[in-house]
Amino acid sequence: MILSVENLSHGFGDRAIFKNVSFRLLKGEHIGLVGANGEGKSTFMNIITGKLEPDEGKVTWAKNVKVGYLDQHTVLEKGMSIRDVLKSAYASLFEMEEKMNRLCDEMGSADDSKIEEMMAEFAEIQEMLDAHDFYVIDSKIDEISRAFGLDALGLDSDVTELSGGQRTKILLAKLLLEKPDILLLDEPTNYLDAEHIIWLKRYLQEYENAFILISHDIPFLNDVVNLIYHMDHQELNRYVGNYDKFEEVYAVKKEQQEAAYRRQQAEIAELKDFVARNKARVSTRNMAMSRQKKLDKMDIIELDKEKPKPEFNFRVGRTAGKYIFTTKDLVIGYEEPLSTPINLSMERGEKIVVKGANGIGKTTLLKSLLGLIKPISGFVNPGDYLEIGYFEQELKIEEDITCLQEIWNEFPSFTQYEVRSALAKCGLTTKHIESLTRVLSGGEQAKVRLCKLINRDTNVLVLDEPTNHLDVDAKDELKRALKEYKGSIIMVCHEPDFYEDFATRVIDASEFSTRK
Repeated sequence: MILSVENLSHGFGDRAIFKNVSFRLLKGEHIGLVGANGEGKSTFMNIITGKLEPDEGKVTWAKNVKVGYLDQHTVLEKGMSIRDVLKSAYASLFEMEEKMNRLCDEMGSADDSKIEEMMAEFAEIQEMLDAHDFYVIDSKIDEISRAFGLDALGLDSDVTELSGGQRTKILLAKLLLEKPDILLLDEPTNYLDAEHIIWLKRYLQEYENAFILISHDIPFLNDVVNLIYHMDHQELNRYVGNYDKFEEVYAVKKEQQEAAYRRQQAEIAELKDFVARNKARVSTRNMAMSRQKKLDKMDIIELDKEKPKPEFNFRVGRTAGKYIFTTKDLVIGYEEPLSTPINLSMERGEKIVVKGANGIGKTTLLKSLLGLIKPISGFVNPGDYLEIGYFEQELKIEEDITCLQEIWNEFPSFTQYEVRSALAKCGLTTKHIESLTRVLSGGEQAKVRLCKLINRDTNVLVLDEPTNHLDVDAKDELKRALKEYKGSIIMVCHEPDFYEDFATRVIDASEFSTRK
């Protein structure tokens, strides 16, 4: 057994996340950890990696297990190059080399009795370095850089100046270079483009060791896992097979529980009725008491409360002009151009998806169209009567603000009831609504941001990777809402399953990017 978790309980404030949860991980198991936003998947990962102390319970790893963790919120340090980050995968080997060099220096002045011992240690370290391919590290870094397209960015680029997707790829590449005994992956396909999702899928399918994967990308999950652990109502339940198999078994289990509940409720009603009618009569009092005892001892079946399902109904403002925007020889970028001259136009009613690899300028294009970034050259001509709703890919959260306050700041004329009602419609419970926004999961934070969008009149939606972090129900509801939206949409998205039903045009950003 690689990992054992026993009787784990944890919560934040008065909000319980797990209650008496147990889990085990065996060699070669490929586990999908699934559940709605806010059920505690990332919290579970933080507990098993020791980043978070559980309130109760025991986490036991097998001896000498090397764990690799790809976290949603890993921060890269300013000044580090891509090569520095990738080389840090071999930090322990570089420490060994340093120790070997120190031994070499010390041997010059050591007496004969010590030299033999030092030579043996030197040989042992040398053997370890050879076994871990220390002397071909550079070629391994070059190989994985090519696989993830990092070589095109330049391995000396500062990592903090890169896009979210590029940073995810670098962290993933570093993790794979470390060759851990177990991989822990939290939403690895967020920000990854289609080509690298295919590469990662193939890698995980062939991966001999164990991994635990959190993902809301169902086709991806189906292709790589052989076990599902479902987090729901503070419990963790195990299902053999992929996600589709889990859904099938879970639906049957739910139906059986509901049928047992209905049977028990009918029996309870019958027993109560008998007791009420017969307890006062001497001749039937004993029978009534016997049935009352049966009622008192009964293990009552409780149905899980249905999770609030989100409703995203976008309000449509006045009709926009015929053209939403036109560009004339638009060159986007910051100090360096990210594109060749772009000549694009978008007409009212179009639903355009921008796809393409990370870092080629999709977010920069949206910000340039919105006027948030000045173009390097050329211009954007916005249309008339635009009422724009913008969903950003990455958003800094004010340190200590509740969801309630965040929506109130946006809509000061709302009553408290209206604010709570707006958040509840987005699938957030009272406990979420009163929590600080920064302690919510990525999916819950996305729902708060969507709440701001659906409560104002818009005729153009500009959406940058809106599906990242959203659970299956929220994603399905957002898809329905965007299909029905009567305004215009321009959206960056890497999930064809999500947009194929409603996109009127798909633009491949690589066609005008200088970073092919």
